[in-house]
Amino acid sequence: MTSPPGTLELHELVLPALANHHGTLFAGQGLQLLAKAAFLTARRLAQREVVMASVSGVDFLAPVPVGHQLVLRAWVSRVGRSSMTVCVTALADAPALPLEEVIQGVFEMVAVDPSGRPVSIDCSYIQQETQP
Repeated sequence: MTSPPGTLELHELVLPALANHHGTLFAGQGLQLLAKAAFLTARRLAQREVVMASVSGVDFLAPVPVGHQLVLRAWVSRVGRSSMTVCVTALADAPALPLEEVIQGVFEMVAVDPSGRPVSIDCSYIQQETQP
């Protein structure tokens, strides 16, 4: 099943290699997973390579123990000429427990050409895909 343009859902298992000394997801690893989701979402929407320009408003809301699954949901909330804003939410999922929002962040991504210079984003194909 394919998600709508400008959205993405990733699943990651929190293994000991991603954990801190408390046995929960290390914040730096959590941020890396959010950045990965933002990158993939932006590149898919722009249909070209993208780079991260900034990260803002990252909130770590609850610890995620080893063995839990992270469900990362990303969506593009704004598209400019060459940049876009990608919001990412991470939810912890474990058997017999309700999904819990554990991390959220906002990323500014920029579409670039092969030399790394900003280029315009052409999103006209999105309207064609979503029309009946």
